[in-house]
Amino acid sequence: MDIAILGLAQSGKTTLFRALTGGRGEATVGAGAPVLMGVVKVPDPRLGVLAQMFHPQKVVPSDVRFLDVVAPPSGLGKTQGFSGPILNQLGAAAAFVLVVRAFKDEGVPHLLGSVDPHRDLATLNLELAFSDLGIMERRLQRIAASYKGAKPAEREALDREQALLERLKAGLEAEKPVRQLQVSADEARFVENYALLTARPMLVVVNVGEDELAQAAALEAGWSARYGAQGLRAVVLCAKLEMELALLEPAEAVEFRRSLGAPEEPAIDRLVRLSYQMLGLASFLTVGEDEVRAWTVVEGTPAVKAAGKVHSDIERGFIRAEVIGYDDLVRCGSLAEARKRGLLRLEGKTYPVKDGDVINYLFNV
Repeated sequence: MDIAILGLAQSGKTTLFRALTGGRGEATVGAGAPVLMGVVKVPDPRLGVLAQMFHPQKVVPSDVRFLDVVAPPSGLGKTQGFSGPILNQLGAAAAFVLVVRAFKDEGVPHLLGSVDPHRDLATLNLELAFSDLGIMERRLQRIAASYKGAKPAEREALDREQALLERLKAGLEAEKPVRQLQVSADEARFVENYALLTARPMLVVVNVGEDELAQAAALEAGWSARYGAQGLRAVVLCAKLEMELALLEPAEAVEFRRSLGAPEEPAIDRLVRLSYQMLGLASFLTVGEDEVRAWTVVEGTPAVKAAGKVHSDIERGFIRAEVIGYDDLVRCGSLAEARKRGLLRLEGKTYPVKDGDVINYLFNV
């Protein structure tokens, strides 16, 4: 699942992408729009602890892929909305990171004439809503055209779809994104087919100057209080600084952060972790002398399907899964001790995998 980075011109979105990927993004052209793609490792301190326990030959974290549409319309938010090729790219993304500019730089004029991150967030949300409204209006027109020649059963289905679209449209016109509107399980399938942009999870990145990093925690608290009811979370960072720090050795980067009064944990790490979580993803862990690894699944994936992530033969020949929570394993100190204490339990095919589960699969092919 991909996460697309959005922002107005000069917001720092491409700088953020470079900070995330260490400048190693791969340039591609998809659906007519130039795009940078980069796979980013998900920071997970549990892997380091498990590596000390099992001394594996390698440690492999989970990852998540970020997209940066390189050339959004220069008039986005002012005279022009998202173009067709860009909409195709956005439609394929599972979630969005919205970058809003809070730094001041007279040498980099703002598209809208002044720096106002709250206004810019509202502008981005409005552009996304406009796109969804266009999709809904076109679909409603097709429903009206199909209605006359439809059979009774088909008309009932069209009536239900029309009622759903009109309800979603009314919500958007009242400035409520689709993700905030309640829909049934059946309606959710329609919403997914429409590829509505405001239905996606979103994370806001407030791109500040270095002089504001000492107040990052207070700024984040303010943004969360203001937008939490909309299901939005915020990360405050300086994208330019994060890009520069990504090129330093870890110890040097920590010392530099201290000198600025910024948190020692890279804001980029928090951004990646929150992005991973907002997709509803979880990491289950496998351990051994050869490898300690985090595997990505949707939270609650049945154990047999999660086994397919490790190897298709394991899914095909699944017998049982030996499961223990990460915290329990660390307290035990080894799998042998966990088994001795009865904490290594056997689970079947339908067991819903949770984040932090350490799993050993039993299979036969």
